[in-house]
Amino acid sequence: MSGKLNLKYCVLLPLVLIVTIVLWALPLSAYGIADLTVVQQRMIAIFAFAALMWMFEIIPNWTTSLAVIVVMLLTVSNKGLGFLCTPQAGTLVDYKSIMASFADPVVMLFMGGFVLAIIASKYGMDAAIAKVLLGLFGKKPSMVLLGFLIVIAVFSMFMSNTATAAMMLAFLAPVLKALPENETGKVGLALSIPVAANLGGIGTPIGTPPNAIALGALENAGYQISFVTWMSRMVPYVIVMILLAWVLLQLFFPFKSDKIELKIEVKERKKDWRSYVAWITFFLTILLWVTETWTKINSNVVALIPLAVYTATGVFGKEDIKEINWSVLWLVAGGFALGTGLNRTGLAATLINAIPFSSMNVVLVIVIAGLICYFLSNFISNSATAALLVPILVVVGTAMADPAAANNAQFTALGGMFSMIPFIAMCASIAMLLPISTPPNAIAASTGLVKTTDMSKVGIIIGIVGFVLGYFLLTSLWPFPQA
Repeated sequence: MSGKLNLKYCVLLPLVLIVTIVLWALPLSAYGIADLTVVQQRMIAIFAFAALMWMFEIIPNWTTSLAVIVVMLLTVSNKGLGFLCTPQAGTLVDYKSIMASFADPVVMLFMGGFVLAIIASKYGMDAAIAKVLLGLFGKKPSMVLLGFLIVIAVFSMFMSNTATAAMMLAFLAPVLKALPENETGKVGLALSIPVAANLGGIGTPIGTPPNAIALGALENAGYQISFVTWMSRMVPYVIVMILLAWVLLQLFFPFKSDKIELKIEVKERKKDWRSYVAWITFFLTILLWVTETWTKINSNVVALIPLAVYTATGVFGKEDIKEINWSVLWLVAGGFALGTGLNRTGLAATLINAIPFSSMNVVLVIVIAGLICYFLSNFISNSATAALLVPILVVVGTAMADPAAANNAQFTALGGMFSMIPFIAMCASIAMLLPISTPPNAIAASTGLVKTTDMSKVGIIIGIVGFVLGYFLLTSLWPFPQA
């Protein structure tokens, strides 16, 4: 552990700081970008700092986000340090718009998801629903495996992938212990947890932070995708990928046992009025999310309904607030702040004019961006990868969406921004090669049953098929409607 700390603080941190300072201090002419301002140069340095800090994880990712926001407020905002933030330095960002990243509508959407997950656990809804759903699949090993894949995927659409994986491992642990030592199917059952959790999160806007980052960036760029529209494309994709995972896990880790018995203990449900409020509000919120096109209530607004109802009725108390995953919310906020900085300083427009995005081959741009996202997400946080890449890709997409761009017709035909940005979010979630790739992968590895080679061989097939299927789904087979 001390060796890792020494590497981080004695080698990597100085390296990051040197790169940041060099980018900050270089003469503007060194960039070779016409009309680049001092403020825009600072944004380039801040972006590089965020990228390297997220990649190396020298400090926790969410603390990097906070540092980025504070540095932006001090150096590129209209209320920053007086000697730095002058009109001569370039277009400054309204400090309120940077601080608003913490309360971005998509951050509120995610907070609503966390609140529902906390209440589901507190009132035993998660175990009760899991018991009912898993009970439908009987005791045949292959069907129990399918049951786990489906139930985990469904839970991951509305709960944190990590929380879902931890909960389902608690249900599965006694079963894994009871099975014979030579039962190869145990590995498949253990792997079903991260595979289904990672894939299931793709299904809804609140399923995983990369989805929220993608939707927030699209919203800020003037593109709207409703909750139910997202689900209409992504849930069928998740279903196909879950069935593929079911086949793969049986192929690689066949069962020898004839039957598997699950015993899930459910908390005795209190029959008080607060319990009824918890259950009714939970299902009403989900119903409002999936009927957004009919009710016209924005999904970000809906997310605040359970928070208001639960706090007003005492269902959600001050102790429960501590359970909200603030680190994820702040990480996502950091990504939004970077996007705000790129746009409001004029750096995005400057890059569009300086780099020939508008004449690049669109297929090549989308595929290479997806591959970079997939590769990085296997080694650093999916959320950090999305927060890093999405703001830049919105800049690229904006250039290609310009009606005057040479590749505009090709970009539009492939779904435009509605295809590229959701595809990048998808690529972040299908990255599951290693125990370090995602928290659910680490949870599966903690069972001691899963070797890295087992995880990698399943992960690479899911990654390749998921990448190809996702690309064609969003660009050709069933793209999002371009509103």
